[in-house]
Amino acid sequence: MGQKAVKMVNQSQDMQLVAGFNPNITDLNPQTYGLKENVKIYNDFADIKVKADIWIDFSIPSAVFENTKFAIQRGIRPVIGTSGMSEDQMNELKKLADDEKLGGIIASNFGLSAVLMMKFAKVAAKYFAESEIVEKHHEDKIDAPSGTALNTARLIYEARGHDQKQHSSKDPLNTRGGDYHGTKIHALRLPGFVADEEVIFGGIGETLTISQSTTDRESFMTGVKLAIHEVMKSNHLVIGLEKII
Repeated sequence: MGQKAVKMVNQSQDMQLVAGFNPNITDLNPQTYGLKENVKIYNDFADIKVKADIWIDFSIPSAVFENTKFAIQRGIRPVIGTSGMSEDQMNELKKLADDEKLGGIIASNFGLSAVLMMKFAKVAAKYFAESEIVEKHHEDKIDAPSGTALNTARLIYEARGHDQKQHSSKDPLNTRGGDYHGTKIHALRLPGFVADEEVIFGGIGETLTISQSTTDRESFMTGVKLAIHEVMKSNHLVIGLEKII
């Protein structure tokens, strides 16, 4: 995803890549990574002194909170696509950015199909009392459930305003999946997938399935570019791309 973001910025007429950060590298020569020689490469927060408008983050769950906090404290608008942060961490970052009147976004998914799926699921949740989520990702995805699935469940809960009724009580093998206020989430990690999700709503005599499929990470860049332009005009941090489309 980081490589896709770099490509997107370099191909944009109104953006310029000024720096990259990776604490796990020792070679700070930008040309090693196919970048222009005027791009600064850093592996330590203490060395970063470059001026920038946007911090794009597609890192790992264990690093994203500190990365985002650093960006906000330096007045750099965060555009965060890394999942795995807790609600408390995201709320802390939102308060920090809002206090500084700094635009930013934390999005579980930048794919427009996934964001629209979440918006449609929130609408459907008002009319169906019960639902479950199945998310499917590549085998190398570290966190589970995905940020998209968790955000979908959060939107469903917000729409209903109460926990979903439970039916199963005996499940020794934990086959019923994870649980977010009663909405069950099932996570698949298999080769062959990039990022798929479906939300299944059940009612008396009918079901409704809302699904989306991502086959190429390039699709996420449309949402990233949209988010970058939006946060440049904003003075607060939003959680979820669905808040701006």
